[in-house]
Amino acid sequence: MADKLYPNARAALEGVVFDGMTLLSGGFGLCGIPENLIAALREIGVKRLTCVSNNAGVDGFGLGLLLETRQIAKMISSYVGENREFERQYLAEELQLEFNPQGTLAERIRAGGAGIPGFYTRTGVGTLVSEGKEHKVFNGEEYILETGITGDLAIVKAWKGDPSGNLVYRKTARNFNPTMATAGRVTIAEVEQLVPAGELDPDHIHTPGIYVNRIIVGEKYEKRIEQLTVRKREA
Repeated sequence: MADKLYPNARAALEGVVFDGMTLLSGGFGLCGIPENLIAALREIGVKRLTCVSNNAGVDGFGLGLLLETRQIAKMISSYVGENREFERQYLAEELQLEFNPQGTLAERIRAGGAGIPGFYTRTGVGTLVSEGKEHKVFNGEEYILETGITGDLAIVKAWKGDPSGNLVYRKTARNFNPTMATAGRVTIAEVEQLVPAGELDPDHIHTPGIYVNRIIVGEKYEKRIEQLTVRKREA
């Protein structure tokens, strides 16, 4: 399994990225995002990306780096409220957006990874989300059809991993990462710590190595706070 290990993010992306690809990027807010792989995508300059992610990062960080360089053509997301450049591009009709309720987005990715082409949900019925989608009534309630999502490449970030690609996520980073790891035709994981084979407790592995094609050890990480809230100073 040693051939899953790559020396850096750029080497891991070699031969699997191309213009116009669909990219699944794990993380929630600024937590658990594959920073090194995103930076390498920026350096490589791959264009016209359709990015599937809970959010579009913030200005100058996360997927916001790829927005700055105009490498993203379309976002499939559930929340984009922290990125001014995203707002500018969308309002100027320079960027396509497919909005999803957050639970629907998570389930679409999970379904795609499980080989399920679609599912019905009540979420979004009667709203803009339901426009153009098939409607069906079950037990007197109206549902809409949502389709599963897969991607050409999934990039995820884990706390620990072993050479076989088994992954463990830490706390809130265990959000979109596990499901996205299953839904990419190729999945590349970056980890904070690489441990020897056999060290991870099998009962605590969140992503089995069978889903992971390539793995790198991240070089550095910024522990940013997305929104800093402090208590008012007492007089």
